[in-house]
Amino acid sequence: MAKILLGVTGSVAAIKTPELVAALSKTGHEMKVVASQPALYFFDRQQLPQCVLHTDEDEWPKHNRGYHWQRTDPVLHIELRRWAEMLLIAPLDANTLAKLAAGLCDNCLTCVWRAWDLARPVMLAPAMNTLMWEHPQTIRHLQALAQAFGLQPRNDLDADETVKWINEQQHRSLRMIGPIEKALACGDVGQGAMAEVNTIVDTVSAYFSGK
Repeated sequence: MAKILLGVTGSVAAIKTPELVAALSKTGHEMKVVASQPALYFFDRQQLPQCVLHTDEDEWPKHNRGYHWQRTDPVLHIELRRWAEMLLIAPLDANTLAKLAAGLCDNCLTCVWRAWDLARPVMLAPAMNTLMWEHPQTIRHLQALAQAFGLQPRNDLDADETVKWINEQQHRSLRMIGPIEKALACGDVGQGAMAEVNTIVDTVSAYFSGK
């Protein structure tokens, strides 16, 4: 199986991180997790296997301690990029989607994204409030991601249609696992919830089996 780097961002769906890591591990994948600071609010890091989770504190361990980086110190986001055979970001919140689209890299996860070898597979599972998902900027951000991978997206599609269009292109690297409709944590009902864990696991498995 593969070495999968799971990126976790600050969506409520991050509560499923331990479940997702366990499910992917059971299928034989080797897992590491890189979480944004907001993501840590939604799950207990003690529920993950030891040495699996990486955070911004690991990227800059001497920050605010009176020490400075030395040339012999490792650069974590590069080490993670070298290790991983796939980058899976689940959940991908609206804030991080915007950062990826703009090329911003202000935390460990977004640095991994910016340093990623675009020949290697990336899977993105967005999760956000319905109105955030339907916002015109979300569509533009999805289009920008497609363009970063060499695709020329259409301008007449909504967010769901853009996700479907990206997947229909069968790009060698970029895959989207679109959100689903359900009752959201905020109380709204609509499109935007992260895909179910079994759907994510099945999509990853299908990619590596060539289906």
